[in-house]
This record gives sequence, C-alpha cells and structure tokens, in this order.
Amino acid sequence: MTESRSRPAVSAAAVHDLSGIVKANDVRGVAGEELTVEIARALGAAFTDFLDAPELIVAHDMRVSSPELSRAVIEGAVRRGAIVADAGLSSTDQLYCASGLHRAAGLMITASHNPAADNGMKLCLPGARPVGRTTGLEEIRRGAEAYLAAGEIPAHGEGRSEAIDTLADYARTLHDLVPLTGDRPLRVVVDAASAMAGHTAPAVLGVLPQIELIELYFALDGSFPHHPADPLRPENLVDLQEAVLREGADLGLAFDGDADRCVVLDENGATVPPSAITALIAQREIARARAAGEERPAVVANLVSSRHVAEAVLEAGGEPVRAPVGHALIKTIMAERDAVFGGEHSAHFYFRDFFFADSGMLAALHVLAALSESEGAFSSLVAAHDPYAASGEINLRISDAAAARERVREQMSALPSARTDDLDGLTVEHWDHELTAEDRWWFSLRSSQTEELLRLNVEAEEETTMARIRDEILALVHEDAAGVAGVAGSTALPAGASGADVPGWVRTILRCPDCGGELRDVERAMQCNGCARVHPVEGGIPVLIAGRHQVPSVRR
Repeated sequence: MTESRSRPAVSAAAVHDLSGIVKANDVRGVAGEELTVEIARALGAAFTDFLDAPELIVAHDMRVSSPELSRAVIEGAVRRGAIVADAGLSSTDQLYCASGLHRAAGLMITASHNPAADNGMKLCLPGARPVGRTTGLEEIRRGAEAYLAAGEIPAHGEGRSEAIDTLADYARTLHDLVPLTGDRPLRVVVDAASAMAGHTAPAVLGVLPQIELIELYFALDGSFPHHPADPLRPENLVDLQEAVLREGADLGLAFDGDADRCVVLDENGATVPPSAITALIAQREIARARAAGEERPAVVANLVSSRHVAEAVLEAGGEPVRAPVGHALIKTIMAERDAVFGGEHSAHFYFRDFFFADSGMLAALHVLAALSESEGAFSSLVAAHDPYAASGEINLRISDAAAARERVREQMSALPSARTDDLDGLTVEHWDHELTAEDRWWFSLRSSQTEELLRLNVEAEEETTMARIRDEILALVHEDAAGVAGVAGSTALPAGASGADVPGWVRTILRCPDCGGELRDVERAMQCNGCARVHPVEGGIPVLIAGRHQVPSVRR
C-alpha cells in the first residue's frame, strides 16, 4: 500500500466491525444485511489502497445481488484511483485466468455454494496470487472499517472503469493446457445448478468435437430454482444421477455456484470421491512434468485428502506435500514448492500452469482427456484410486471445540503406535506396515474456518475399522462433563414426524444404506435426501437395511 493512499483513522464514536463477514480466505455474508452496498464500496476502496499498482479486474456471478455489489466495488475502487476492468458475468476461475493473463489484481463477487440470499468476495493479487487473512485480507478489512467509520471515501487519483470480455481467452487457455487428443466420443451430462457453469461450459466443453454436451440447468438464475449449487451434498446430485443413467452418459459433472469446483459421477451415477480425482490428475500432471525434464514434481494435497493421494504421487515419481485446508494456504504452498498440481477433499483442484489457481473446468478437461485416451468405463479408470473406506466429512456443532479435541488427544496418546500432529487441528495416524489391515486407520478433527463447527474425517483400510474409529471419536467429542453423550448439552434429538428417538451424536452419522445420503424426517419414517428411499421407524429406531425399500420412480 502506498503512503499517498493513506486512509482516515477510525473514530471511537463510530466503529464498524466487519470481522463477522471477512473470513480466513474470503468475504461471505447475507447480501443487503451483513454485506451491504456501502460495505462493498468500502472494501473496493480498501483493496485498491492495498495494491501496489491500482489495476483491478472485477467480475460477478449470477446471484440477484451480485450486479449491484459489483457496481459498488467498482465505485469504491475508482474513487481511490483504480483502473478497473469490468468483466461482468464470470466464473471464479475465469476471473483468475484474467488476473493471470493481464497481471492485474482481481475481485470476484460470489458466495460460491452458499444459499441464494448470501453473497461475498474472493480477492487475488496480480497473477491470481491469493489474498487471505495472513496475506492482506485483515489489512483490507481494517481499511474498509475506517472508510465506513469516516462516512466517506476521499477521492484519490484519476480512476476509471471500462468493460472487458474474458470468456474467449479463458476457453482458449484451458484448451491449450489440456487438449483432447483422443478420438473416443463421449456423452457428458453437466449440471450447472442454474449457476456459472451454464456460462462457461458451452464455451469450453460445447465446442469440443469429441464431446456431446447434455445440458442440465444451464439457464442462469440466482434463486437456484432446481437445487442449491453445492455438489458435495448428495441430495443436490440426484437430478444429475438420473440424467446420467437416462442418457446413457459416460460420466456426469456437477459444478458449484461460481464453477471453481467440480464433482464427477461415473457412468453408473455413482459419485467419484474428490481424492480419487486428485490422484488421477496428479499422476497425469506428474507424467507431463517428468517428460519435460522435472525429476520429482511436487503435488500438494490438504491433510484430509485420502491417504491414497500421497501413495499415487509417490508411485508416479512425484513428491507429496501436505497442506492445511483453505484455498489461500494451498495456493501459497504450491507457489513456494513450485508444485505442479494440488487437490482438496472439497473438489478444489489447483494447477501450476493455471497461475497456481483452482479451476473446476480445467479439472473436468483432465477427466475427459483421461477417459478419451482409455477404452473402458470411467468407473474402471478410477477404481484403483479409491481403495480405502472413508467416513466423508462429518460436521459437528460443539459448545467447546477445544475441550473436545483435547479429550480425543488424551485418549489417542495412550496408543503407542499412534502419531499426532497439529498442522490443522488434530490429526492422528495409526497406519504402519507392521499393523494388521484392521488396525490401519487415521483421522482428522479440525475446526471450520467459516462456521462454528468441528469437522471429522476418518479413513481406514477396512470399512468396519473406519466405522469403529468414527464412532469412538464421535463419542469422545460429545462427552460432556458428566460423561453423557450429547450435542452441545442435549442428549437426544426431538422425535419429530419420524418418531426416531436417537442420541444426537448418532443422528450426525446416520446415512442411507443404499447411497450414503443424509436422512430427513417424514411421517413415521426417514427419507434419504439423495436417492429418496424411505426407511421406516419402528419403536423409535430407524430401520436402515440396504435394498429393502424401493426408491420412488419419480422424485417429487
């Protein structure tokens, strides 16, 4: 930040606290309430002050509130002397591409997969370099608070804005990075969730001669009329699963709201774990880098990715690097290690040749290229990359997260073969070659960066071991001072319409035995949000038996 752009001091009489919406890696809040036009204007001004050179690209998603917030950001930035390129409708990775190609800072108006009422911002420095809490976001927050407290944004310099179209350059960049050289024709269903993949998929996938693109919910609509744009929730994949089977497609692709994440379904409609996609792409990128002369290319994966990712990287001749969860952190570590690729369990995939930024569409191209170069089904292609039993991420609302972690740590310290670390929360590994298969497991217990939650991930060589360790950790986490299992002081959930009367910690792990989806209360039963199967409740106990109850032929 230059001295000539110094901000007004915050007065004691008017303090504006933005810490509730300025998170570790981005800005997120309810539009019009927590994130207002005035706040957006102040953040745009403060971001400009933070920059060494005031060139800025601003883009926005299709949310109802996004155009107004985008205009406010541009107004604040121009007020402080920024030369703003207004990119209009864009996916987040489209903005990152523009930031990299034009060597300009970027600000994306989006709330990613959050509900329709929310909005937010993702910021990057020139070259798509991340801006997080430790790399400038705190300073930007304080600057915006100062402008809000002063009630004005003083004019500085001669700022201006002009329109820019970035879609063609974005599509060309992705095609150059992953050309589809195979001749195999592929039928691909893409669920855009009424969000930004409906804008980018036609330009990137729709022009490829090998691809027959089958569109699902491509019309942009910030109210998300069909389902939320969060592909990590099984219930949001039901329409795509049905379409993949109905169309006889080779695979399905589901994108989140700003299209920087991609979840893949195989030809059977089964969700492929993001860690398996990380391993698949990692081996492709390592092979390409080694062919170009790199001896041991690094690949970064966050610490809750499958153990198999590191194994796949080593097998391909690469160097695995563990990272905390969070896009700003993983991008920084990738740049420091010059890593060729990075992946997260949340279906974020990062590429060195894409300015170390994440791109769901670029990951999709890698998947399509791998399939087009093979002869079998996609399920066969990824089968080797999903060898272990995983719990998936279990989110827990706990009144004292620190105390819960310490209970778990104390219990684990009694195991002589267990190794612990605190890279991001608590990770415990109990996995040696000397151990039997049923004794090999690891877990991560960490606090969310955006919500008051503990997040638990468990993986083991065998399914029964995973379930045992998962349940033991959940019991420890929910143990209150009196030694009673409960959730934030409650020992059981209300029976509700289903009549299910089970402890709260048990409810957190209840899943459909057929598809693994979350269960909701219906009349005298529980219904899966994913496959819609109905499971009866008898005597207060859910009867969860795989294949016992037929899924309705039409989902209502």
